[in-house]
Parts: sequence; structure tokens; C-alpha cells
Amino acid sequence: MTSTEIGTAATAFVPSPATAYQGDIARYWNNEARPVNLRLGDVDGLYHHHYGIGAVDTAALGTPEDSEYEKKLITELHRLESAQAEVLLDHLGPIGPGDTLMDAGCGRGGSMVMAHQRFGCKVEGVTLSSTQAEFGNRRVQELGIADHVRSRVCNMLDTPFANGQMSGSWNNESSMYVDLHDLFAEHSRVLKVGGRYVTITGCWNPRYGQPSRWVSQINAHFECNIHSRREYLRAMADNRLVPQAVIDLTPDTLPYWELRATSSLVTGIEEAFIESYKDGSFQYVLIAADRV
Repeated sequence: MTSTEIGTAATAFVPSPATAYQGDIARYWNNEARPVNLRLGDVDGLYHHHYGIGAVDTAALGTPEDSEYEKKLITELHRLESAQAEVLLDHLGPIGPGDTLMDAGCGRGGSMVMAHQRFGCKVEGVTLSSTQAEFGNRRVQELGIADHVRSRVCNMLDTPFANGQMSGSWNNESSMYVDLHDLFAEHSRVLKVGGRYVTITGCWNPRYGQPSRWVSQINAHFECNIHSRREYLRAMADNRLVPQAVIDLTPDTLPYWELRATSSLVTGIEEAFIESYKDGSFQYVLIAADRV
């Protein structure tokens, strides 16, 4: 079995072909229920699994003495993470209602809902987590868009889609769980010629020399393997993906982390992100590439 569609009653499993590591990641995300992901999504029903960018709206926050301050802070964090998704969608290029997009590592599906709302297109999401797929499919049913947006339990390195089926595809903070050459080979396969691939990801800076202790701490926290920026560009070149934009979002994401570190939703990893962004060992990068 390569994939399965999940309705409202899913049984957690690991799709094949699977490695022991993929099994660990599936179990990790099947059991994940951090308030920082769920409470932010409760703001407007868009549930993300990525971070935020942009300046903090201090006027909207008010002062910490305000009894509504924490609620406003959570709303602001969510606004910043949705702004990040908007930037990713901005770089997909012209997409119309007749197109199909793929979200590789779709989480609970917030970005897919945004993509359909913007373009009117179909969006296929893949995730190793049956818990996430069930959540995402239940949410699009509630929104009445299940005929356009769906999540599958599926290995993003071996998707069930046809060659050239996708007009666009993306990884939003999910590429650190896989080998990049295998990942980009699959994106290159499912994208039509001229289709656009976009990733937003944290990557370690080759100019720093080696992954810093902060990057190692992030890897351990999320059970992932952060790649260098150089590895992304090399693997894209090997798989017919030609970068059209490489944007350093590090200065734009730091305000999100500094605000999150003051909230009730801290997870203990905030310091590692803040310090690694500040010392230059870690970068937050958007890469948009065309399939040739």
C-alpha cells in the first residue's frame, strides 16, 4: 500500500515503503498535540505546523497588564504564521482553478485551505501522520471544500500522483525529515514542465562551518536532520529544479520567535532558534524553483 485516504476514523500506521526512522517520525506526529499548534489554529480554524514572519503589531497587543493580553498575543502569533504561508503562496506563480497543487508534509492542512481559498484550485496533501490527515480532512469537510482539498497518509518520497500532474508543489518546514535528493526527485516527477516548487525551511549556514550546538539542539527536539543551504541548491540542480528566488527570511522570522518566547506556549526550543538566528549559524530561507 502506497497511501490511504483518511476519513473520520483513522488507525495510525506507517505507509510503505518505510524505514525505521519514518516509523519514528509517524509516531512522533501522531502523538503530537502541542498547544502552540492547536491554540493558534483555534483563532480562525487554520491549523499550521510552521513558524511566522513579519513585524509584530505592538498596537494590537496592548500591554501585559491587560487581562486580554495573552489572548491577543496568541492571535498575533497566528497572524504571523499565516503571513508566512501567504509569502509561500505568493511564490507559486499564476495558479488557476483548473490546477492541482501538492503540499508535501501537509500537517493539519492550514496552508492547503489557504491555497484553495486564494486560487480556487485542488490541493493534495501528504503526511506520514494519520492523526494529522484525519484532522485535516475533518476540517475541510466542515468548511465544505473536501471536494477540492484532501490529506493522505503517504510517504512524500513515493506519492501516488501521476507524472506531471501538479502545477505547483511545496514543503513548508517539512524537508528536514527526508533525503533532499529523493525529495526533489519526487517533486520533479509530479510537477509539469514549468511548474513551480517552493520551500520555506530552516537550514544551517555553510559559512558557519558546521551545524552549531543550537542547530543540534533543534534536531534533537524535533527528531529531524536539518540540511545546509548548499545541500538544497545542489539537490535541486540534480533534479531539474532551477531556483528563481532565494530569499533570506531570517530577519523576518526573529520577531515571531522573540514574541513566542514571552508567551505561555513556550516549548523550550525558543532560545535555540533565537540564538542561532542571531549568531548566523541558522537561517530561515525561501527557495522557489521551476521544473525544467
